[in-house]
Formats: sequence, C-alpha cells, structure tokens
Amino acid sequence: MPDLTRVPTAPLLAGGLVGGFALAQQTGVRPLGGAAMLAANAVAARQWYAVGGAPLAAGLTAGYWTAMGVSHPLAKKVGTWPSVLGVTAVSAGAAWLLADRRR
Repeated sequence: MPDLTRVPTAPLLAGGLVGGFALAQQTGVRPLGGAAMLAANAVAARQWYAVGGAPLAAGLTAGYWTAMGVSHPLAKKVGTWPSVLGVTAVSAGAAWLLADRRR
C-alpha cells in the first residue's frame, strides 16, 4: 500500500470533490461519488490530525462536507461545474492554508 501521508491534502480534497462529482454524474450512482469523497477525507483527516490535532481535523472535515452541501444551491445560480470547481477551490485552499503549508 502506498504511503499517502506524504500526499498534500489540498489536491487530495480537490480529487475527492471533483472526482466524486464526476463519478456520480457519469454512473448515476450518487453514493459512489460520496464514497470517493469519504475516502479522500479519511486520508486527509489523518494528516490534519497529525498537523493540528482534533480541532484542525474536525474543522477541515466540516468545511469539506459543507462545501459539498453548498455546491447544490450554488449550482442553481452559477451552473453545476462552476459550482463544484468554486467550492473545491475554497475547500482545497483552506486545507493548504491551515495544514499543508505547515508540514
């Protein structure tokens, strides 16, 4: 198994959000997209915990899932892909700012 503790979490989250959305959209199976997001979050949360403990891991996890939730109403205003890309940028940016650059 590869050592994922060296993978920066910002691109990991971007892959989880964008990849999860694309997977759900292409297959029509929304839980499959959620599983991809969950996997990315699980790997990232271990790193966040190592960097900043439970508060950082919980805060960034909450922000990640909130971004997914916000993307739904935002999509009605700006479109699906712009919404997904926008919330992904915010979520990944927060991960970089609060965790990745501290490593």
